[in-house]
Amino acid sequence: MKKTYIAALAAGSLAAASAFAHGGATGIVAERMEAMVQMGKAMERLAPVMRGEAEYDAEVVRQAAGDIAAVSGEKLTALFPEGTGGAPSEAKEAVWQEWEKFAALADRLEVYATGLQTAADNGLADQEAEADAGAMMGGGGATMGGSADAMMGGGASMMGGAGGMTGEGGDDLPSPEAFAQMSADEAFAGITRSCAACHATYRAESR
Repeated sequence: MKKTYIAALAAGSLAAASAFAHGGATGIVAERMEAMVQMGKAMERLAPVMRGEAEYDAEVVRQAAGDIAAVSGEKLTALFPEGTGGAPSEAKEAVWQEWEKFAALADRLEVYATGLQTAADNGLADQEAEADAGAMMGGGGATMGGSADAMMGGGASMMGGAGGMTGEGGDDLPSPEAFAQMSADEAFAGITRSCAACHATYRAESR
């Protein structure tokens, strides 16, 4: 169920990102569309890995996460100066009416993308569980506790315990130390929650 949730959010993010890639845009609007395309391509590389449909490669995960981090946070909000709504842009006026919430989502995205770069070496939660189970059976002294925390969402829950769906606040964001202990798919879930929340609130339907 966890991987299905990740896949659904990733698919939504990809669909929204691809919708931005249309003609007629110039200047800053074209620049932010290109940023969304970059983000969408990175998500396209990550999604099958996180679903377990592609071989896990920590370097591939790290590079894709870096591509997302490069167009998030203040780098993303800088692409939305006031007065740049309207066709062909698909940004709602709510972006500027609720600027602090929009900026908080952009910052949250950057935190999770940067965090995924850190968590990349940890692999997927299911892989960690299998490794821990093997160590227990072999008397290696490892316990299931740490992996269970990752699978159940300790620190940044899959179902929005970190407030990812609302994008409000930021004090609950995981620390760099927490990301160092987090599975890659858990960090990726924070990215997909941030994207989904932003698109649901601030992106107009394709014209």
